[in-house]
Amino acid sequence: MVSEQRTIHIIDDDEHLLDAFALLLRTEGFAVVTYASAEIFLAQINRESRGCVVTDVRMAGMSGMDLLTAMKERGLALPTIVVTGHADIPLAVQAMKRGAADLLEKPVRAEDLIHAIEQVLAAVETTPPSAANVKFSQLSKREKQVLEEMLLGRPNKTIAFNLGISQRTVEIHRARVMRKTGAGSLAELVKMSLSAKVE
Repeated sequence: MVSEQRTIHIIDDDEHLLDAFALLLRTEGFAVVTYASAEIFLAQINRESRGCVVTDVRMAGMSGMDLLTAMKERGLALPTIVVTGHADIPLAVQAMKRGAADLLEKPVRAEDLIHAIEQVLAAVETTPPSAANVKFSQLSKREKQVLEEMLLGRPNKTIAFNLGISQRTVEIHRARVMRKTGAGSLAELVKMSLSAKVE
């Protein structure tokens, strides 16, 4: 029997994706409950519910972002993994600020989803705030400026214009930011920056 703690609540208005995620997670030994909308989820969930939530951001009706706010207002402490469009960094930043425990970029790979869920359920932070602060403190002034632009979701061309440098120089600084912080993706960089309180 699967423990209630390993119950995954999946919210998505894409029926095909909902079924695919449910099948994958059940195969991995999780208990799965699916919801076609955030409204249905909120109507059926309560403060005693356990496990974690996996929700898409853009859905018909209530969005994943509004769901995060509603969950906080209702005192629902379920850790939530947000699935967002590729490189949708400004939205990702807002999701993390509203309480998302993790975020995944589409298309979501099976192993990434499972890993994220296991990490959230175990309440394991791969990058403690103290470690994140140390990593970001190692960035040069220019690298921090590029980072700020990256977190706003701006492309290299715009960053280059705003900072008065070439696109090639921006690419070099971006690479250094990723290397120094140890971030494996933009989504991970967002998580780390919020953990380190990078503004």
